[in-house]
Formats: sequence, C-alpha cells, structure tokens
Amino acid sequence: QVQLVESGGGLVQPGGSLRLSCIASGFDFRFYSMNWYRQALGKQRELVAAMAPYGSSKKYADFVEGRFTISIDNAKNTVYLQMNSLKPEDTAVYYCNSRGGLWGQGTQVTVSS
Repeated sequence: QVQLVESGGGLVQPGGSLRLSCIASGFDFRFYSMNWYRQALGKQRELVAAMAPYGSSKKYADFVEGRFTISIDNAKNTVYLQMNSLKPEDTAVYYCNSRGGLWGQGTQVTVSS
C-alpha cells in the first residue's frame, strides 16, 4: 500500500525542539521529492521544507530562518523534519507529501507555554 505516515508531533514550549518523522511505504521514495507542509487553524496549507529526489537539494520556506532541517534515512524509508527554536506561530498540523498528491494524515505541533 502506497502511503505516508507521520509521527513526532506534540506540545512543546517556545524555544523547544521536536523531530517529526514520515515513513514512506509502497514506493521507493528516493525517486521522488519529499516535502513537509503545515496548516495552521484557519490558514492555507504552506510548504515548510522540500528535498529533491536522492536528497540532491533542499529548500526551506523563508519563515524557517535556519531553525528546521529536513533529512532522510534511506534504510528506514523515513524523512525527518528537525525543528528547533520553535515559536508559537509554528503551531499547526504538519503533513508529509510526495508524488504530487500523496499525503500523510498529519501530526499536530503545538508550541505554547
């Protein structure tokens, strides 16, 4: 079954860190771009970070400002999003995306004191 499954969200204080994971199954994710999006309540879904096929390049949204890192573990078919120095405005549901229209179920990240 072709699917993406995210995990790792939770409640964290401002300035804290989280690492999100996205396990890809049913396809060889090395051949596709792997992306992280987020959607805050009442807002449109927006791109957070993207990795080109084979991890050849990465790009980040301007609001990341060097705080997040996207990475892959080919042996585990997993894409990560390491998020540091989290801010309340980072609160959102984070989604893994690939192959155009393939989405995970999302994982909630809440940054609050």
